[in-house]
Amino acid sequence: MLTDWLAAGEPVDAELSQGLDAFDQDVQAGEIKKMLGGEHDRRNAIITIHPGAGGTESQDWAEMLLRMYLRWTERRGFKRELIDYQPAEEAGLKSATFTVMGDYAFGLLSAEAGVHRLVRISPFDQAARRHTSFASVYVWPELPDDVEVEIDEKDLRVDTYRSSGAGGQHVNVTDSAIRITHLPSGIVVSCQNERSQHKNRASAMKVLRARLYDLKMKAQQAKLDSIAGEKQQIAFGSQIRSYVLHPYQLVKDHRTKETVSDPNRVLDGDIDGFIKTYLMQKASGTLGEAAADDDDA
Repeated sequence: MLTDWLAAGEPVDAELSQGLDAFDQDVQAGEIKKMLGGEHDRRNAIITIHPGAGGTESQDWAEMLLRMYLRWTERRGFKRELIDYQPAEEAGLKSATFTVMGDYAFGLLSAEAGVHRLVRISPFDQAARRHTSFASVYVWPELPDDVEVEIDEKDLRVDTYRSSGAGGQHVNVTDSAIRITHLPSGIVVSCQNERSQHKNRASAMKVLRARLYDLKMKAQQAKLDSIAGEKQQIAFGSQIRSYVLHPYQLVKDHRTKETVSDPNRVLDGDIDGFIKTYLMQKASGTLGEAAADDDDA
C-alpha cells in the first residue's frame, strides 16, 4: 500500500497521512469497482436474513448478522431501510429484510449471499456447552421500474396484520403491515416499516419483483449450465463462512480461504476484506480452486 511504503521513509504530518489514507482507500475502491461489471452491480441491494434450525441459538445468530451488516453500511456511508423485522420470542429474530442504498451496494453485498455458521459457547445454555448455529443471507438487486417482471394480481394473496416491532413509534395500532404471497412460486414477502398500508404494499411489491427476477435468472442459468455440462463452484445452501468464538478465535471464508483472527472486529462490520478477496478470486476465475481443498474451520 502507498501509505505503508511512505511509513518506512520520512515521517509525515497527521494531515498529510490522513489524506494519503483516503487516497489509498479510493484506489482500493476503484480496484473493486473494476470487478463489478454485472448488469445490476451498481444498484441498491435487498437483503433478507433467516435463522437456520436450532431455535433461540440460531435466531440470536441471525440478529448478530443483521447488526454486522448494519454496522458495515455505517462504515461505508450507505443508507439503509428496515423493511420487515420479525422478532423471535426469547431472543434474536425470525426474519429480517432491509434495503441498502448506495453505489455498488448489490455488487458488494452479493458476496455475502449464502449460509453463515457460528460456533460458540451458547449464552442460552446453562451447562455452557458449545453450539453450532446457522443463518442464511439472501441478496437481490433493487430493480428499476423499466425492468419487466410479470406479476398477475390473480396470483397474489394479500394479508394485512398488525406490526410487531420492538416498540415505540414503529409499532402500529392498526393492521397496516402487509404480507404478500405469490401463489405460483410460493414466495412470501412482508413489510411493516410504514404506517401506511399503501406504502407497505409498495415496498413489499418491490421486494417481490426482485425475488421473482432472481428466480427467473437462476432458472435460465441452470438451463445453460445443464446444456454446457458445467458444475456450480459453490452448491446452493452450502456454508460460505464460519465464525468461531470457541475454542479459538477465527473467521474463515470457505470459498476464498480468507481468515481473520479477530471475530469481534468482523462482527462489528469489518467485512470489506472478505468481500474484496471474494470479488478478486471470482473475477480471476480462481474462486473454485480455493474452495476445492478447503478444510473446515
